[in-house]
Amino acid sequence: MQDTIILQEAETLIATIGKDVTVHIKGQPGIGKSSLLNTLSAKFPTHIPVYIDCADLDLGDLAMPAMNHETKTTAFYPNERFSLHHGKPVIIMLDEITKANEPVKNMLLPVMLERRLGAVKFHPDSIVYSTGNLTTDAVGDSMKAHAKNRLTNVEVRNPNDEEWVEWGMGNDIAPEVLAWVKQFPHCLASYKDDSQKENMYIYDPRKQQEAFVSPRSLAKASFIVKQREILGIPTTLSALTGTIGEAASRDMSAYFSLADGLPTKEAIYKKPNEAVVPTDPSAKVILIMRELMTIKKENFDSWMTYLQRLPMEIQALFALNIMASERKQIAATNKTFTDWAIKHNQFF
Repeated sequence: MQDTIILQEAETLIATIGKDVTVHIKGQPGIGKSSLLNTLSAKFPTHIPVYIDCADLDLGDLAMPAMNHETKTTAFYPNERFSLHHGKPVIIMLDEITKANEPVKNMLLPVMLERRLGAVKFHPDSIVYSTGNLTTDAVGDSMKAHAKNRLTNVEVRNPNDEEWVEWGMGNDIAPEVLAWVKQFPHCLASYKDDSQKENMYIYDPRKQQEAFVSPRSLAKASFIVKQREILGIPTTLSALTGTIGEAASRDMSAYFSLADGLPTKEAIYKKPNEAVVPTDPSAKVILIMRELMTIKKENFDSWMTYLQRLPMEIQALFALNIMASERKQIAATNKTFTDWAIKHNQFF
């Protein structure tokens, strides 16, 4: 069985060797493969990002023959969607290449192997990679052995709850969604795990599903949850059901009233010894997620005073996650926090 990696490791792999080797990323639907182009573009700002949806291409969408009247020969020249006419390095993502028809796959082989399309060679700093689903996902993916052997094939697994929550805190995911994932970690399990056959949340090729929980659908659910006051609860629930599935939508909706009943940040910072402490365990987790994403240096002392009124396991949840987040420097330079960390070093 092939070892799997997480999406961030796949990004590093492509960034490191993608100029010379075409990495093929395979994984279950919805794990975020398509988002790689955005993160790679940020790493390579001088490159032109090019997204190619291979599943919908015909040969004419790749290149067309043109006559050279001097030599009386023809040559294939690329479609402008590949952005090769700019003469700059490109980052080409061949998305869903395993769903492309065979003539298209064959014509894209020089792109992956030689950094060439038709008669035009790529800028030498160009990066090319491809993506597809697993053959076990039963969504029509296939690639012949001779093509696979020319690529570096890696399988990306679903993130676990800790990995996804850490990502979510840095990407403005709604605290309610983060708390729900933290409380229901099996929502990110894989159907390949035999113990998850009864899991109502996840993608399963053996079932007919219009929607299911995945890293991608959770990110979409966050947008919906943030707009629930404008949408109203019935519309919000309908939209969530169409995004993450009925079971997940029903269970996540219970977190709305918990979030709405939390003390405001202003109340906590102004009177940390008097602000209301939620009694529901899930509400406490939502509160922690909210603070992890928004806490500022000037409010940290007040927050620490309030935090120490919460159960020890909730205090530890905050401490561990803040030190794994982009706000760790705020905590590391706060005396109240460092004193707490020294006193409770068993959590680190």
